[in-house]
Amino acid sequence: MSKPWHAMEIEETFKALNAKETGLSQEEVQKRLSQYGTNELRKEKQTSPVELFARQFKDILIIILLIATGLSLYLGEVVDAIVIIAIVFACAVLGFVEEYRSEKALEALKKMTAPTATVLRDGKEVKIPTSEIVPGDIVLLYTGDKVPADSRLIEAVNLKIDEAPLTGESTPVNKDVNPSPQDAPLNDRRNIVFTGTVVVYGRGKAVVTSTGMNTEFGKIAKMVQMTGEEETPLEKRMASVGKWIGLLAIGVCLTVAAIGVIEGRDLLGMVLWGVSLAVAAVPEALPAIVTGALAVGMYRMAKVNTIVRRLPAVETLGCTSVICSDKTGTMTKGEMTVQRIFVDCKPIKVSGVGYEPEGDFIFEDKKIDPTQEELVLLLKAAALCNDAKLEKEGEKWVIKGDPTEGALIVTAAKAGLWKEELEKETPRIGEIPFSSERKRMTTI
Repeated sequence: MSKPWHAMEIEETFKALNAKETGLSQEEVQKRLSQYGTNELRKEKQTSPVELFARQFKDILIIILLIATGLSLYLGEVVDAIVIIAIVFACAVLGFVEEYRSEKALEALKKMTAPTATVLRDGKEVKIPTSEIVPGDIVLLYTGDKVPADSRLIEAVNLKIDEAPLTGESTPVNKDVNPSPQDAPLNDRRNIVFTGTVVVYGRGKAVVTSTGMNTEFGKIAKMVQMTGEEETPLEKRMASVGKWIGLLAIGVCLTVAAIGVIEGRDLLGMVLWGVSLAVAAVPEALPAIVTGALAVGMYRMAKVNTIVRRLPAVETLGCTSVICSDKTGTMTKGEMTVQRIFVDCKPIKVSGVGYEPEGDFIFEDKKIDPTQEELVLLLKAAALCNDAKLEKEGEKWVIKGDPTEGALIVTAAKAGLWKEELEKETPRIGEIPFSSERKRMTTI
């Protein structure tokens, strides 16, 4: 259902989707599930592990080495055969492991979608698996929720969405229900919420317009799976070398056999002798040396959290002159950090990065005690007039809510002022939410 939903009025959207504010009936949901399918990212036909492994033996030099292994065994050169097959197997295993890891790209995208969602069905609020959502469903969004499907907002109360996973926008986007221009890019469609993005503030209600592979996230998944493969410069050169070596080896084999037969020698003996000469012409160490060099490069890149899909791609990187990359989430982490505080006429530096609640407060290049009255008062206000939460998931600290509010909570925690403890001492009894008119949030 590809329509300019962002440019349509709410009533027009409902009419196009044959939906209503009270939600769909269960009977209608079943019809639409049959029509549109489940709200899931689907896999295109993928290469099986067996095919991936077999593909590693298509290189001409590898094929020649396999022939050499068979001949070495036939001639009783067991040690030579073992060495050659070890080289071949090492090349195949390294290539297979990297390609198999790269095939998991879709699973990484799937993890970014929500497992459940809250919708209206027959006028009642129910929680359902995200896979059961269909176009026309009414989705309810609250702080901390992941958006389950691309939807057009019909209600938005101080709603802010973190769209960094999709657009790379590092700050939360204010959302509203007003139509956007028809030619508006994704990051300017303020009345649309996208699959996989997160509600960091406020609440909203939206009607689902696209599900599964038809969402913006689904289009990315489709592109990931349809990416074509090109031979790297190294693969082209290796193929050329292998081709000429192979032709040379065959030429030597035929020439020696022909000369021997003309001189009246035994045909089988001359063929074996010619093949032996041909095998000797193959540089069996070449694949091992190339693979070893690429493996070292791959290992160095892995140490800086870079996954290489195929070994030859390491060499391609050396030929690259321009790299186009999204900033947020790629070169940066999309995390806000307080680095300076101005209080009591003093500019105070705060050390530490990300959401780790560890760091020092520094004034004039000296560590200071963060329990100073003025600083404590400021940090308490920052933590209490705040809706974000700092949580530890495994070994990693994460923020649930607005990144800017999260940065303030982390700074307070660095001074030993934990939001949970402060709220027990001074529980919130009243609140005036942030608004674009007041440009502030107030808590009592």
